[in-house]
Amino acid sequence: MPDYASAVLLGAVEGLTEFIPVSSTGHLILIGHLLGLKSVATFDVLIQLGAILAILLVYFRKLVDIVMALPRSKRARHFVLAVLFAFLPAAVIGAIAHDFIKGVLFETPMLISIVLVLGGIGLLIVDRLTLSPRYHDAMDISWPAAVVIGFFQCLAMVPGTSRSGSTIVGALLLGADKRSAAEFSFFLAMPTMVGAFALDLYKSRNELSADQGIMIVIGFVTAFFTALLVVRRLLDFVSNRGYAPFAWWRIVVGLVSMALLVTTG
Repeated sequence: MPDYASAVLLGAVEGLTEFIPVSSTGHLILIGHLLGLKSVATFDVLIQLGAILAILLVYFRKLVDIVMALPRSKRARHFVLAVLFAFLPAAVIGAIAHDFIKGVLFETPMLISIVLVLGGIGLLIVDRLTLSPRYHDAMDISWPAAVVIGFFQCLAMVPGTSRSGSTIVGALLLGADKRSAAEFSFFLAMPTMVGAFALDLYKSRNELSADQGIMIVIGFVTAFFTALLVVRRLLDFVSNRGYAPFAWWRIVVGLVSMALLVTTG
């Protein structure tokens, strides 16, 4: 029987964690494992489209402005190419390593817990560094910096790392301020998550049942509305508070999940 309550729970977790540096995938896999749910990996990737639609809605006006400015604005063309250059590493590596990522890395909850803790420590260190930002707008990030950020994003292929966290850390180290790092991560999420959705849907097209389809729709809708809450407030939050609260959250969740995995097997 389909578990619609679990679909709502997982959809809410996806929407709340997708765009903050705590690893939505790591959270979903750990929750699914502790609840004894099956096929959470595929469910996770497919409901991400709900979070993507949320960010498309929030940035709809800016996206339209960028598209309309492409024929006459060098800055707009620079930004679109920067996002595409940043997307390429994940597109290539993700396509090649898809089966290993889904079949091995997604099935190791203890590894995910450890990565959550290590990533939290790393995020704390970076957040406390005295950096001198040279990019105060996501649209000004250079092409070489964008490519390097794209390789940082590939670290998130290990569940627990966090796609947004790895790209934000990469952007911060390469000269972006905290707000523009988060915003560039938002824009990079669009092609990355749509690509992951399309690839996973194709790979699992023969495995999805009608009940699973209903659960994905429920998770998708829940992820959409909860992601809206996060995206609308995140930039102001990180501008004022930084990333330390998310780092501590990662560490606590990782340690708790390790303890639960050890005690429950």
